[in-house]
Amino acid sequence: MTETSHSPVGNNSTTAVLLSGATGYIGGRLAPRLLEAGYQVRCLVRDPARLCGRPWQSQVNVVTGDCLRAGTVADAMRGVDVAFYLVHSMASGHDFEQRDVLAARNFAAAAKAAKVGRIIYLGGLGDPATALSDHLRSRQETGAALRESGVPVTEFRAGVIVGSGSLSFEIIRYLTERLPVMICPRWLYTRAQPIAVGNVLDYLVAALSTPESAGRVIEIGGARALTYGEMLTGYARVRGLKRFLIPVPVLTPRLSSYWVHLVTPVPAAIAQPLIAGLRNDVVVRDDTARRLFPRIQPLDYDAAVRLALANLKSGQVETAWSDAIASSQGDVAAVTLTTQEGFILERRQRVVAAPPPAVYRAFTRLGGATGWLYMDWAWRIRGRMDRWLGGVGFRRGRRDPQDVRVGDALDFWRVEAVEPNRLLRLRAEMKVPGRAWLEFRVEPRDGPSSVLTQTAFFAPRGLAGFLYWYLLYPIHSLIFSGLVDRLSQCAVRAAAAGSSLSREQS
Repeated sequence: MTETSHSPVGNNSTTAVLLSGATGYIGGRLAPRLLEAGYQVRCLVRDPARLCGRPWQSQVNVVTGDCLRAGTVADAMRGVDVAFYLVHSMASGHDFEQRDVLAARNFAAAAKAAKVGRIIYLGGLGDPATALSDHLRSRQETGAALRESGVPVTEFRAGVIVGSGSLSFEIIRYLTERLPVMICPRWLYTRAQPIAVGNVLDYLVAALSTPESAGRVIEIGGARALTYGEMLTGYARVRGLKRFLIPVPVLTPRLSSYWVHLVTPVPAAIAQPLIAGLRNDVVVRDDTARRLFPRIQPLDYDAAVRLALANLKSGQVETAWSDAIASSQGDVAAVTLTTQEGFILERRQRVVAAPPPAVYRAFTRLGGATGWLYMDWAWRIRGRMDRWLGGVGFRRGRRDPQDVRVGDALDFWRVEAVEPNRLLRLRAEMKVPGRAWLEFRVEPRDGPSSVLTQTAFFAPRGLAGFLYWYLLYPIHSLIFSGLVDRLSQCAVRAAAAGSSLSREQS
């Protein structure tokens, strides 16, 4: 089951398409749709490793570049017919508006120099004549910056996107699932027009074969407008839950963002600019989309929710909102593990009576519903502490219960490196006075056995970092010793079960 219905397209094998933002929520889903429609796809990414593990990676041409650095985008534009711009910097801090405009101008200038025929951009709904929030205004100013170069732009504007793993949907899902009684700030009575992620992808793909959409701003939404309160109660209705909304006279966007931070996996830094925009109605104000794309029939909200929930239940989540957070840091370099003085290393090894694939499967299934195998309660307490300190906490879970790829969020870790049947490296994203990694490595050994190496790396920052490491060393030592032992046991059981199944089948 997928959250899209493809519009008919012709043979597009000669059309070259550049896709920026391929590691994000929409871009990661758009790439396979473009390939299925027959387009030649080139992906512009800052870190090519972030595409490792995507089933379509080998079918696209990957070019390294950063839209915030003008000189790095030109190579990606050569020979391109149409360029998709799906980049944003919302998680990069208070200056995200300036960064968004700068990145868009660099991208558009490179497209102009390379004689690209069109740019297709996904922005945000909102009446520009009203006092838009910083976030919504930035999305529309980005579209204007793309048009400055003179390259024709198709700018789609959408509001709440409903899909498994989408940021808006996850906020609605967690609030409704966790709170039987919800206080209602004024923004819950603001109107929006939620749209299924599959319909968003339909519009983006269909624009390529609809030349009339060039140079247009096209507002897209679902079958009808709802208030945010109606979206919460609508989700509850689909889930068969009884939920009650209680109005309150005052609850500022800042306080609301902390509320969302505590109840959902979304950090306050991400929630705040979004919630500030909830004071603005984000509804479709004209019928341009219906006239240009008559074959696309937007789903109603209940149908979109049912489809998203079905995909969550089956584990078919192509991308998640947290995929893009690491790549939305603008020009802040991603932390990578290096061998240099100043690192504290704690390494544990076990000889495991199981082949490397069984050991690899054991440690790549950590987190999420599987948990951390040993003293799981301690991991969860650490996650709650992190949330109270303003960190990401433990609620992000994982995108897929079995599959793992570079860039995935895994509870309060980020997957930094994956080598099938050999290695998994996680980078800590919880609040910590320094930088930390947890690495699992498996190597083959004589006979049907392996060597499992588990290493904790910590680069302390100042005196606080050293105190943190040594004061918590006893509990860390206990937890990590138990973890490597449990991983060994899980791998042995899995290998034995696999051997028994093979004997039965033979």
